[in-house]
Amino acid sequence: MGTGTFVTNNNNRVLSRSSKAARPSRGSDIPLLLTVFALLVFGLIMLYSASWDFSLDAFDNPVQMFNRQMLWMAIGIAVAFFLSRLDYHHWRKLILIVMALTIILLISVLMFSEIRFDTKRSFFDGSVQPSELAKLVLIIYLSVWLYSKRQSLQDVQFGLIPLGMILGIIGGLIYLQPDISAAGTVLILGGLLFFLAGGDLKQITLLMFIALIGGWLVVQFSATGQERVTDFVTGIQDPTKASYHVRRSFEAIVNGGVFGTGIGRSETKLLGLPVPPTDSIFAVITEELGLVGSTILILLYSAFVWRGMTIARRAPDMFGTLLASSMTLWIALEALINMSVMVGLMPFAGNALPFISAGGSNLVVSLAAIGILLNISKHTSRSENSENDWRSFGAVVDLRWRNRRRRVSRSGRS
Repeated sequence: MGTGTFVTNNNNRVLSRSSKAARPSRGSDIPLLLTVFALLVFGLIMLYSASWDFSLDAFDNPVQMFNRQMLWMAIGIAVAFFLSRLDYHHWRKLILIVMALTIILLISVLMFSEIRFDTKRSFFDGSVQPSELAKLVLIIYLSVWLYSKRQSLQDVQFGLIPLGMILGIIGGLIYLQPDISAAGTVLILGGLLFFLAGGDLKQITLLMFIALIGGWLVVQFSATGQERVTDFVTGIQDPTKASYHVRRSFEAIVNGGVFGTGIGRSETKLLGLPVPPTDSIFAVITEELGLVGSTILILLYSAFVWRGMTIARRAPDMFGTLLASSMTLWIALEALINMSVMVGLMPFAGNALPFISAGGSNLVVSLAAIGILLNISKHTSRSENSENDWRSFGAVVDLRWRNRRRRVSRSGRS
């Protein structure tokens, strides 16, 4: 009786600990919240400075773009709060409906939207861009799909071919707008997710080869693609012969020096720097805040990546890890592309600087991703089922940092 009672009590304690481990923690990731808050405040300050004259010229109101950004930020924060309360596992049931609606929006924007700057990308005077929503929805959809197919990704019929069809539909609809940079971002995100999910290396190599061929074809048959690549190559060979946009960005960087000219004192935003509140806002930052200010911004993005990957490492299952890591890398990729373009390290792309550039769609979608990340951060304990899930899956990338955390004792392990 004594031994049986001891075993029973011991089992009860183990079950109690397991049930507690399976429950989500109550708190969100505070460092992530502080980092995003700092980025938002930083963005509002710089947007107010960068948009004053541009907004006055375009809307006869110097604070029009700033006020609109405040409105979209309020909407984005509300969306983030809602998604932070929605268990991310529910996306496995909702994503098909959301993806269908996204495809309808992408088709509708081609059929019914107004033409702006020779493109058909947005509704409501450029405020709503379905391509931004498509990036987030694609990440969630691929995370769900890759998780459900985790046992058969090594088979081309269940791995690479369906992935190519998914990316082809979404990327093709975006490319037709045309939005080459957004379509390229979609393809990069798809390949990145396939890699993180543990896709076969041969298939990944084949996917990269197909992507390179596709990129070459785009350049050959797209006047915009040819122009951007030609300007980039010329600028690498001789920065003084780079595109007008990049040359004005270089001018802003040189004017800024180490400590900058001061907030509101940028000259290039008044003398021809294209769209300073949106694509070129990093150039305004480097001119007004100098090397110090741009370094602080890069450090904030680095802190965001650190917290996002920490959340991914601590996620309770592979689905949470895929979702958190891909959303983190997506926002980091957008920031990297925007800043690299401004310093002439990449061909020109229209990617926004997350949380900083003016634009309602990008801001709301980025904050929605933050809400999902915060929800995943509330589920920080890995159960035995998630361990088995990862071992049977055989992921290529060890997002758990080689299991430096404490393991749960199990039978068969000393």
